Amino acid sequence: MHCWKSINVKKQYGLDRLYLMSALIALGVFMTFYIVLNILYSNPLSDKNFLLFIGAILAIYPLHKLFHFLPLIGCRRSIRVIIKKQLKVVPMISLHITEPVAKIRFILTLLSPFLAINTAIIISSMMMPAYSHYFAMLLAYHCGLCLTDLIYIRNLAHSPKDALIEETDNGFEILVPEAVV
Repeated sequence: MHCWKSINVKKQYGLDRLYLMSALIALGVFMTFYIVLNILYSNPLSDKNFLLFIGAILAIYPLHKLFHFLPLIGCRRSIRVIIKKQLKVVPMISLHITEPVAKIRFILTLLSPFLAINTAIIISSMMMPAYSHYFAMLLAYHCGLCLTDLIYIRNLAHSPKDALIEETDNGFEILVPEAVV
């Protein structure tokens, strides 16, 4: 196996640019989803259950990480969970894979939080239109969180089918057999 390509989104785009892109995507998703929900449902909005909304905002990040973990459940021995504190208060959870993983499994790992959580938020917003503004904010926040995952998926989409993905300190490496050059 040899390295076909290395991907480091933080180095490629820079943290400031990633944060800006994430904020812009979140803003765009919020405006679009909120307008669509207001067109579809004319129910008055409710500000009840605000504490539940705050709890949901706080739960999105750990749920996001949990859904990253679920497709890798078969290789849980090769996963390290690292919890760091950002700004001395906010815990940052990182999952590091210590062994190479098949490309399709890795793409599924990156895509699963986006599909599962966003689907749940969209269905919930249709079931409870009085809280559509809360669901629009939750969807926007989660889409902003998913930006780096989607960038990695875009980079992996053009790699060879039989590639393996290995995580390193500098990002991800796409490994291919010697004959695929």
